[in-house]
Amino acid sequence: MSTSPKPVKKVPIHLQSAQNRVYIKNGEIVNHDKSFKADVYIEDGIIKFVGPPSEITIPGGVRIIDAAGRLIIPGGIDPHTHMQLPFGGAVAVDDFYHGTKAAIAGGTTMIIDFVLPNKHESMIEAYDKWRSWADPKVCCDYGLHVGITWWSKSVSEEIGILCKELGVNSFKTFMAYKGLYQLNDADLLDVFERIRSLNAVAMVHAENGDIIAKNTQRLLAEGITGPEGHELSRQEEVEAEAVHRACILAHQVNCPLYVVHVMSKSAGIEVARARQRYRGRFIMGETLAAALGTDGTHYRCQHFDHAAAHVLSPPLRPDKTTPEFLMKLLAK
Repeated sequence: MSTSPKPVKKVPIHLQSAQNRVYIKNGEIVNHDKSFKADVYIEDGIIKFVGPPSEITIPGGVRIIDAAGRLIIPGGIDPHTHMQLPFGGAVAVDDFYHGTKAAIAGGTTMIIDFVLPNKHESMIEAYDKWRSWADPKVCCDYGLHVGITWWSKSVSEEIGILCKELGVNSFKTFMAYKGLYQLNDADLLDVFERIRSLNAVAMVHAENGDIIAKNTQRLLAEGITGPEGHELSRQEEVEAEAVHRACILAHQVNCPLYVVHVMSKSAGIEVARARQRYRGRFIMGETLAAALGTDGTHYRCQHFDHAAAHVLSPPLRPDKTTPEFLMKLLAK
């Protein structure tokens, strides 16, 4: 039994006022299936009414927004954020306040962040730590994935508590970061099997960590220490191989798999092939805005700050046709 705080629907302090009653009129609503003219009434952060103005009586003290000639789009959900994440001796610059405030400014009204326990750290204690960071600061709704950064009987028991009592139903695994987060294939099979038993979803960072470790040693020995070495240590096939392997491992135990940050054409093809092979069941993939908007040629820029600002894992790819290719995969 967990003593952790239960999930809550939180209305931030700056929204707790009469101004939280909003009536949007004369706009065109854009949903996933169609667009149509209608008004929207929101109270306490909840959409109470969508329809023609003749069908609603608006109470007093309401903020009215005239959206004539404009589109009304549902708030976005960003399912992959890392607010104030401690990693590699540094901490992500955005904490839960500044990060979620920026999200709202851009139309994102919910995030799902990642709890990443240290090796041998309790999953529940790590979850409590992230809640203590986020709860006092968030400006929007949020949820949490939990990373399975090591594997044991106690971890298996704790993810059951997280799932059944604390509302966590997605767990991230790593095939990269050897010696830190990386799990071997045997552990991945056990993890996927346990996640399947909980009716939860497995997530995977798919890169071959053994190859990356070997390449990193070689590149450093050759004196390659700049941002350009990042992509050289983990080229496309290193990502694609891991995606292929992860899809097979998950399928063997009938576990739903969400492949995070697909960054290359060849990795995207592996996700598409797995979806076709398994008839669309179990396998899902995401990519990042960066992968759709830029490419890895920036790693060769002579200005270090510019090149380093493009470093992420898996890396952006130097093939300039990658963004368009990934966009087409998203359309499918």
